[in-house]
Formats: sequence, C-alpha cells, structure tokens
Amino acid sequence: MSASYEVRDGVAVITLNNPPVNGLGYDTRVGITQGLEQAQSDAAVRAIVITGGGKAFSGGADIREFGTPKAIAEPNLLSVIRAIELCSKPVVAAVHSVAMGGGLELALGCHYRVTAPGAQIALPEVKLGLIPGAGATQRLPRVLGLETALNMIVSGETVKSEVLAALPGQKLFQQVIEGDLLAGAIAYALQVADQRPLPLVRELKVTHPNAEAYLQFARNMVKGMSKNFPAPGKCVDAVEMSVKRKFDEGMTGEREIFLALMLTPECKALRHAFLGERAASKIPDVPEGTPVREVRTVGVIGAGTMGGGITMNFLNAGIPVTLLEMKQEALDRGVATIRKNYEAQVKKGKLKQDKYEQRMALLGTTLGYDDLKDADLVIEAVFEEMGVKEAVFKQLDAIAKPGAILASNTSTLDVDKIAACTQRPQDVVGLHFFSPANVMKLLEVVRGKATAKDVLATVMGVAKKIKKTAVVSGVCDGFIGNRMIEQYGRQAGYLLDEGCTPSQVDKAIEKFGFAMGPFRMGDLAGNDIGWAIRKRRAQERPNMRYSKTADLLCEMGRFGQKTGAGWYDYQPGKRDAIASPVVEQMIADYRKEQGITPRKIGDDEIVQRLVYSLVNEAARILEEGIASKASDIDMVYLTGYGFPLHRGGPLCYADTVGLYNVAAAMKRFAANPHDDAGFWQPAPLLARLVAEGKTFN
Repeated sequence: MSASYEVRDGVAVITLNNPPVNGLGYDTRVGITQGLEQAQSDAAVRAIVITGGGKAFSGGADIREFGTPKAIAEPNLLSVIRAIELCSKPVVAAVHSVAMGGGLELALGCHYRVTAPGAQIALPEVKLGLIPGAGATQRLPRVLGLETALNMIVSGETVKSEVLAALPGQKLFQQVIEGDLLAGAIAYALQVADQRPLPLVRELKVTHPNAEAYLQFARNMVKGMSKNFPAPGKCVDAVEMSVKRKFDEGMTGEREIFLALMLTPECKALRHAFLGERAASKIPDVPEGTPVREVRTVGVIGAGTMGGGITMNFLNAGIPVTLLEMKQEALDRGVATIRKNYEAQVKKGKLKQDKYEQRMALLGTTLGYDDLKDADLVIEAVFEEMGVKEAVFKQLDAIAKPGAILASNTSTLDVDKIAACTQRPQDVVGLHFFSPANVMKLLEVVRGKATAKDVLATVMGVAKKIKKTAVVSGVCDGFIGNRMIEQYGRQAGYLLDEGCTPSQVDKAIEKFGFAMGPFRMGDLAGNDIGWAIRKRRAQERPNMRYSKTADLLCEMGRFGQKTGAGWYDYQPGKRDAIASPVVEQMIADYRKEQGITPRKIGDDEIVQRLVYSLVNEAARILEEGIASKASDIDMVYLTGYGFPLHRGGPLCYADTVGLYNVAAAMKRFAANPHDDAGFWQPAPLLARLVAEGKTFN
C-alpha cells in the first residue's frame, strides 16, 4: 500500500508513501480512503492528519499512470477529496517540501492545513495544456482571494508556503510550523478535534471589490501572452465560475473544461514534451544505478563564444573550471566576455553580486595543457575541423589522469575517429552544446562505439546538474539535430530556387510557430559555418544535391549579422532583418542560369516541405538506431532548434497530422522536377508505420 496508517495520541496519521514525490496513483488513493474509513470507525481517534513521507507532501498525479486505466479508476482524486470533506472527524493536511497540482487540491479538500516553511506550492497543470481538474479553480480563490489564486493558476509558477501564509486574510494555511511538522500537526489536530461544524473550503465565498473588471483585465493579458495555448484562457473561465456560480456548478464547469482540453493537440504536445524530457535521461542499456565517476573539476579548451558559454554552465552549478587557450589575448578576451555576461545579469537583478563573485572565484585560466592533468572532465570547444580536434585529443591523452572523461563539443564530426586518436576510447564522448551554451537547454550526448556505460551515466548526471536536457545520439554526420537540419536547409534552398524569397519562407515557418525561420537562423549563426560544412560534405559526398544560392551568398562575403549582411541587410547595432534587393537579384540570376521559371508557392507547401523533411530524416535516424526513441528526437528540436512547443516536436506533430497524410504529401513533393525526388521517398520506418496504422510515439 502506498499510504501508511498509525495512531498517535488519539490522532490517526495517514502518510503518503509513493516516492519520489508521493504521486496520487491508484494505490495511494486507495490507501487514503481506507485510512479515513479506519479512523472514522475507531472511537479512540479524535482527528486525522494527512502528510507525505520522504521529500514531498505530494507532487500531484502519478506520471507513471498517465494514459492507463489506473489513472481514472475509482477512487479518483475527486472521490478522495469528497471523502475527506464528508469525514465526521477533522482532517488536517500537514504540508511540507512540495504540494503541487493534485497534491495541493488534496490539501484544499481537508478541513485544516498547516505547513512547514519553504514548501513549494503550485498548480502547474497549465504547463501541460490543462487546468486543475480536482477543484483548485473553485477552492483556491476561496482561500487566497481572486487575484492571487488566478495568478497562480494561470502561471503555474511556484510560491513558497510562508509567502502565502503571510498574505492578509488568507485561509489556505492555519499555521506555519517551525521544527517537527508532524508533531506540530498532531498538536494542532488535537486543538481543533472538538470544533464543530467542520469548516469546508467549498462553503467560503470569493470576494473582490470589482471582480468583473479584474477578470476582463486578466483575460486580455492572458490572450496577449498565450496565443498558441488555449489553457491559460480557460483558467480564467474556470476561476470566473468560482465567483459567479454555486460551488457544485463551478466544479461541473471545471471538469468540462478539463476534459475538453485533454483532447486538444496543444495539450497532447505539452504532455508529450513533459514525459519526453523525463524519458530522455533513460538509456535502454544503461540501467539506473550504473556506477558513475566523480566530476569535481572541469577543464574547457577554447575561450571563444562556445567555450565561454560551456564554462558558465559549470560555474553556475558551483563546479570549478580551468579554461585553456593558446594565447593570453584570447584567454583575456574570453574571461572578459564571461564577466560581461554575468554583469549584465547583475544589472538586470537576475544575479546577486555575491553570487557573481562566487562564480568567478571558481574560474581558473591557463595557457598550458599540464594544468588540466587533474581535471575529472575535459571538454574541447575548438575549431570544427577534424585535424584540429585530433591534435587536441592527442595532447589530452598524454596528460589527462586515468579515468578522466574526454569530451568533444563537435556538432557534426565523427566522435569515433576522434576517440581513435587516444589510447582510451572508452573515456571519450561527444557533448554537443548549443549556442549560446549558457542559455540553450539542449545537450546532445554523442555515444561512440567504445564509450563506456559509466561515462554515459556520468555525463547524463552532469547534464542534470548544469540544468540541461540531455539526449543521447549515436555517431553519424550531424548526429540527430544537425543531420535533420541539413535536409531542412536543403528544402529551404530549393524553395528559393522555385520562386520564394527568404522572407516569405521565414514568415511562413515563423507563423507555424518556429522561433526563427531558416534564413534568419543562418544569419544569426553565421552563414560561413554552414558553408564550411557543405564544403566538407561535398568532398565526402560528391553527388550531393542542393541549391547553390547559399554558397553564392557566402562568396559575396554575406555571412550574416556579424558582417552586417547575409540573407538580409542589417543596420549597425540592430538585429532587424531587412529584405535585401541584392540577395533577391542574386537568387533571380541563379534561377535564370539554371533555367528555372519561378512559380507562386503557398505557405502550406513551405511549411510542409520544411517540417516533413525533418520528419523523413528523423524516421531514418530512428531506423538506424542513432536515436533510441521518437520522443528523444522531439526533445532535440523543442530544446535546441526552436520547434514550436505547442506542436510537440516534428514526430509528435506528424502523429497529430496523421502519418498517412504526411506520406501522401511526400509523394506529391517527389513529383516536383526541381526537387530532390529521391529524398521524398518515405523512409522505410515511416512507410511501415503507415501500412500498419501506427504512430511514431
């Protein structure tokens, strides 16, 4: 049973025991109701305390039961809460550490609530595309007031228990208990044991001096901030019912909204992302509990933009870093950039001065490899060229201590070839950070054929410590993300050849929800980077087809924002992309040279060709085992490439559209004489899923 029962001094104590966060799974719900029945039938029990064992009161729904019959089996959470309300003896919730979602709703159903200071209180359902579904939209406004409750429900953000307890007029917590929470809760339960009638949150009234005006203001604010997500607006609708309807009518309305949102593609996408982020840390053949290596100190080679950003991740996590460069000038410049980044955070109030000083105190610098000999983990962030990488790893192999993990930040190169430069390939792994490395969440962990399992387990743990979403990739050109983006970029080039302008392509895909279109992205990253990769690939794959417009752009010296000109023109000191007549003329001249008559291309075709190119290459990546599961690919694109969150990633989106429809569109594109017809042959995995009526996820 996931809930224990004992009696102390005439008080029945029901303790939730479902680690790690006491999720309200079926067994836990049964345990609570059985405990209530036992306490009711025992004449010696005067009151009841519900609390959580371990590190949480309750984190809400048990994600392990999502989508299973147990998730909705009776007693469901609504039934548990009603059983508490109908209990003839007072029920006190003893809240500590975490009370979120259904956990907070459980507490709101109790007659009284006491809390330890520092407990994290939240209703995060909106982040899953939902509203709270067990009464919080009706009860929280009754105990915290309309404005505070609505802010918490719409934002999903965490608030500390003592902050809420200090609000004037609040009825959420009756006491904040310092020290032994359970002892204090039992004492409080005995204090109220004989009070009748028992107070019910449902019987309180929501008061506000001008509720109508405030709700309209809130609705306008939410509409402007969440255009792709229906749940925040529905939160306002549900909370409005707490003001305008009787409690039971409000509960019915809340349930109707909750069930309707469950069926929306946005909710499906957000739940997919939530579960996908947790699933990404699980590697099929590396079991939980695999021994890990200790990482107390880190070396970073290269103090450029990437090396500096990587360094900041570890300083932020309190891990000392030694930063290596070949020249003092480059080292000084790199350290100055790190300082500048931190000082900007201090200026904006995002970082306290003492924290900034603590982080900088963890940074050491050197011009010699010998100073990295004691590092537990060394990450190179040097120029993306195999010869340069090989030279670095030969040096590291000579000086690094036994058991040190040697990592390459390569974005496309063969990690197995890099590892082969050393006498310890089992210690070599790819750690592909995304720029800016101190901001972007994604970390591609590239597993070489010799990479040891404990190395993988260690770097996945390190990724969590530095707050990255780590996704494991096998070795291939470009790994998961950049291998797929190559096909996306090729389609973008073909669209230019056939009649589009860069701004038309970018606007269409940005309207779909991408943070940035392919041409604005190229200008931001530097078009010369892609040019260098294409040159390398042209040597390795001489028959590779692609539009030459990107090469012509680079031959003109238009490398992007850093040169003030790329696919777009840029004014000094500004990042606004201005359509360039020079570029449009270059594209027109190239079409003429190739004998292509431009045609009108609609936004739907632009979006489908760009997105389905990602889907088809992703299917090949899955088939080859480069990625172990579809959700890993979606996490790469959600956290590293600006794919719209409300669409759940390329493969989640393909599942939503229907794989039959995706394959049918590919067949249409294959008939295009100017495109690469061979590419649009549906990948074997995609074709098989269509034939079997299955999905990626």
